[in-house]
Amino acid sequence: MKKSVLVLFGGCSSEHDVSLKSATTILNNIDKTQYEVHPVGITKEGKWLLYTGKDYDLTNNGWQKSGIPAILSPDSTQKALIICKPGVQEVISIDIDVVFPVLHGKNGEDGTIQGLCQLAQIPFVGCGVLASAVSMDKAFTKIAVATKGVPQAKYVVVKEKEMKNPDEVIHKIESAFNYPYFIKPANAGSSVGISKAKNRTELIAGLNCALEQDKKVLVEETIVGREVETAVMGNDDVEVSGVGEILAAAEFYDFDAKYNNSESKTVVNADLPAETKEKIRAYARDVFDAVEGKGISRIDFFVKEDGDIIFNEINTLPGFTPISMYPMLFKETGLTVTEIVTKLIELASL
Repeated sequence: MKKSVLVLFGGCSSEHDVSLKSATTILNNIDKTQYEVHPVGITKEGKWLLYTGKDYDLTNNGWQKSGIPAILSPDSTQKALIICKPGVQEVISIDIDVVFPVLHGKNGEDGTIQGLCQLAQIPFVGCGVLASAVSMDKAFTKIAVATKGVPQAKYVVVKEKEMKNPDEVIHKIESAFNYPYFIKPANAGSSVGISKAKNRTELIAGLNCALEQDKKVLVEETIVGREVETAVMGNDDVEVSGVGEILAAAEFYDFDAKYNNSESKTVVNADLPAETKEKIRAYARDVFDAVEGKGISRIDFFVKEDGDIIFNEINTLPGFTPISMYPMLFKETGLTVTEIVTKLIELASL
């Protein structure tokens, strides 16, 4: 009997459109001989729609026009998607065996949707509530990773309420380390709201920009080095891919450089010494373990000119777009996208 898989995409997030691209890849590559697929899109306003069409190019938003209202029941005795057809009195439901949350950013990889799956007692792909929440919050990620001794950039956390006294905030940052600074919302993905400050004016502008995305901001020292990434798959027995490299067309790999600048490039087999690659892969295992990860993650580092490796961030629901590093890294190991998707579904757990 086929497993019934609920694929969630879209969402109330700045990464809504990226999610549509990722879900398009997954839905076009999922093994239909093994799985009965139920794609549910979440609009930017938060409406859930079951898409029953067969054209899995979700980027044209056809799923919104023909979608049927539906919700995932939190009732653990049901384990079902509830169809909400207007005017229909009887309850129509679809039994669900696995949830695959192809949701990036807020409400998708921060433990929110994972908590709903936990309530419903339906196994889901990827990290649990704690790992998702900790990994989404860059400040708490820093705290967790420090327990493993993995090298990382110096940082200062700024909360929205502190900006009532901006002079104190500026003093705190400037006393910690020197310009230039990287400024990031603590809870946002895909490099949204990130800026680089070379002076006090840019620092204030960067803080305000980041605070538009989150109430907490991470200010980091600038690490000059090559940007590399590795992919992780597994629960207790963790598989780590090779090491890829990001060649950003802009000064840094922000959202625009990642998704809108065709000059940005990704290399699936970084030209680095073998011992450096092995150290990066070992650090990736440490980071995944520090946040109690499971299923899937992409873990990013910098490699400095002197060979030092600095942890950058972990993404617990990495992209599956045509330019996304996660599927490319595992394709380099010999897996097809279909095989990657199958392995992730089979790793689903509570």
